[in-house]
Amino acid sequence: MAHKPVGAGSSFAFTAGAASTSSAFSVQSNVLRVVAVGGAAHVLVDGNPSASNSDYYVPSGGTATLALTRASNRVVGVTTGSTTTITVPEGTQVPFGVGDYVTLSGSTYHNFTHAEVLSVDTSSGVQGYHQTRMTVAYNSSGIATAFGASDASVTNSNKVSAYGVGAGTLYYQQVQISGNA
Repeated sequence: MAHKPVGAGSSFAFTAGAASTSSAFSVQSNVLRVVAVGGAAHVLVDGNPSASNSDYYVPSGGTATLALTRASNRVVGVTTGSTTTITVPEGTQVPFGVGDYVTLSGSTYHNFTHAEVLSVDTSSGVQGYHQTRMTVAYNSSGIATAFGASDASVTNSNKVSAYGVGAGTLYYQQVQISGNA
């Protein structure tokens, strides 16, 4: 089985009996490879994780490949305010649900990282809109510039949390897997 790295890998330290959490990353693959070095850890991947001793166990020196759910969509409009409303093209759906975390990139002025989805509106004709829209917990009220990026997109984002059985470092990297196991 071969692994092809996707994006940049990273790491963070964890201590015994406590949960440590990585910074956010945009999901670019359907597999996350993790390696625990120096101590064993219980690992959880989610939008806002806090691992505990009941989560997936990775022994010291051990590796695991964990599944990720990859989702994205093009963005055609942004409404600013104390929360931010994102509009996707008519005829498509927002592939995210309430409680998911998303990252907006490709826009000149409206980019953000790892904001929680507060609501998704898929009904037809809401306030003159016939497109799917979602509201996220990102305060964009200070951005007065109109949205106009043709290649802006929104993707789901996650964090990795490790609950240490001993102290160590958790290395993680999104990968593509090819070949037989």
